[in-house]
Amino acid sequence: MTRGATTDTPPEEVTGRRRWVVLAAGLFAMTAACAFQYGLPYLIPALRADGLSLSQAGILMSCPIAGLLVTLVAWGAAADRWGERMVLTSGLGLATLALTGATLSQNHRTLGVALFLAGAAGASVHAASGRLVLGWFATTERGVAMAVRQMSQPLGIAIGALALPTLARDGLSAGLLFLTTLCLLATVFVVVAVRDPVHGAQRVAASPGSPYRTPTLWRIHAASALLIPSQFGIATFALAYLVEDHDWDAASAGRALAIAAIGGAAARLLAGFWSDRVGSRLRPLRYVALGIGGLMLAVAAGAMAGPVVASVTVLVAAVVTVSPNGLAFTAVAEHAGYSWAGRALGIQNTLQNACAAAVLPVLGAAIGAIGYGSTFALIAVCPLLAVALIPAATEGR
Repeated sequence: MTRGATTDTPPEEVTGRRRWVVLAAGLFAMTAACAFQYGLPYLIPALRADGLSLSQAGILMSCPIAGLLVTLVAWGAAADRWGERMVLTSGLGLATLALTGATLSQNHRTLGVALFLAGAAGASVHAASGRLVLGWFATTERGVAMAVRQMSQPLGIAIGALALPTLARDGLSAGLLFLTTLCLLATVFVVVAVRDPVHGAQRVAASPGSPYRTPTLWRIHAASALLIPSQFGIATFALAYLVEDHDWDAASAGRALAIAAIGGAAARLLAGFWSDRVGSRLRPLRYVALGIGGLMLAVAAGAMAGPVVASVTVLVAAVVTVSPNGLAFTAVAEHAGYSWAGRALGIQNTLQNACAAAVLPVLGAAIGAIGYGSTFALIAVCPLLAVALIPAATEGR
């Protein structure tokens, strides 16, 4: 198993039903956060109807992701210092207030500010819920548990795909009110269900120094960032691609992408199970990254092969491109150890979301200039570079 991995989880924290209740609360919290952080692209048709260009809509979609960048590491440090329950509760509560402001906003500028603040508050969930998995689950179950937690992003996107295009027919506020309500329910669930690991404080006190003294974590972070353009390029622009280039209506495309997002959640779970069985997170991650590179080339070719091939390849890409996240997050948490997991996961999320915030407007502009197919071909280079960076040799069997 991973060198530096946390293997001393107390028996009372890895047996019984409590850990699954905690995991369910973490999953719901992450799903609610991801619904407004990553599900917003399903409001793009409504924004376009309001007169925004695709590039302008991409900037607005990046606002909650930009908010994440400001606070992710700070929320992770707070989780390492004060525990997961406090961080999750306060962050989700603040995100609910910010989303309420977004629902009531009168123009796109104030909407962008409110979404930025919601993203900054919702960043708490990304650091603290991953740390819960490290504290509550043994090494032999952790790949699956983290995969369940990481199912939240495709599930959040699926919720956005199913709900937002229909709700947005009555205006942006109806969709935003739905996201606000979801976040409020997640806050209540966390308050009721989440408890910090019993021996967390003792394990922090007994932990070694910074895991960043070696390059292993930095290589995992860098490889994960290189997987972002394919994941977010598909998640953000697939709906517009199907509607604008292949004459799908927005509701039908949303339903198809929702099914693909559920498939992505299942793919993450399968990847986590695979990693538990082979005793490695990084070797499966390398194989998946190689597959994503080949798939993005297929999507680029499909864009020129007609609507049927184009639709099939982009829907398959929506499933596969999200699959490696759980592997990377589990590897980061295990290499960091319990006392550094919050900060390490905060850094992981910061680098990934910095890449996403930067790449969305660039991809929007590239699509406008050279088209979807050529843009997808350029994206394929990134996961192929990630293969070389993944430090699989640092793991034993």
